[in-house]
Amino acid sequence: MRFSLRRESQHLVRQALFLPEASDYIASSATESLSLAQPVSTSPFVLGLQSQARKARMAINVGIHEPAERGARLKNTLIWIDDQGNIAQKYSKLHLFDVDLKDGPRLKESESVEAGSFILPPFPTALGNVGLLICFDLRFPEASLSLRRQGASLITYPSAFTVPTGKAHWSPLLRSRAIETQTYVVAAAQVGQHNDKRVSYGHSMAISPWGEVLAELDGTWGGEPELAFFDFDASLVEKVRREVPLLRRTDVYPQV
Repeated sequence: MRFSLRRESQHLVRQALFLPEASDYIASSATESLSLAQPVSTSPFVLGLQSQARKARMAINVGIHEPAERGARLKNTLIWIDDQGNIAQKYSKLHLFDVDLKDGPRLKESESVEAGSFILPPFPTALGNVGLLICFDLRFPEASLSLRRQGASLITYPSAFTVPTGKAHWSPLLRSRAIETQTYVVAAAQVGQHNDKRVSYGHSMAISPWGEVLAELDGTWGGEPELAFFDFDASLVEKVRREVPLLRRTDVYPQV
């Protein structure tokens, strides 16, 4: 599932492509996942995307795996490839997905993944200030509120959500993060059957700072990649924040 974001500035249209979490592969076991992880600098998958970004003059945001520096683990990483093909930013997932659902999947990401240790500050792009988060980070509003306080106008949540949790919480959580941070939220999502053990919910979404769903894919896998388009409007971010000011009582509770 893929998203393309466009921003119009006079007669110039700037675009960015948003791809899901773990776009390089989803393995059937932790052992297999570790064996497939490659350094970002030499990964054929990443090098190919860098080439395409350079050729199309379009930024690409994509989730990948990479070996961790310490021990036999990997990182769940999100990279921003700029329109020159350079890896401009890199973020490691903070919150790892450890669940054991009745009649559902048992997933222990912490058994093979090293958690990130910091929130990457929002960074300027032709589309505005972008903040990077991944999948399970969605359940923790502190991270998105921190990005909002630091000036983010768009926050990403590339994901591979499970079907039970996706049906229950995917849309409400995404809309909540957009409404409470007054930012655009972009969540490109894996969909369908990956192997005997993994199925992803899909339903890639883009949401406005007002909480309006601007684009959504239907969550069915027809065998071909899908694109959803939406327009980013920086003035809408300013309008929503001006008309519904969120004055936080940091004298009562801590600022994040």
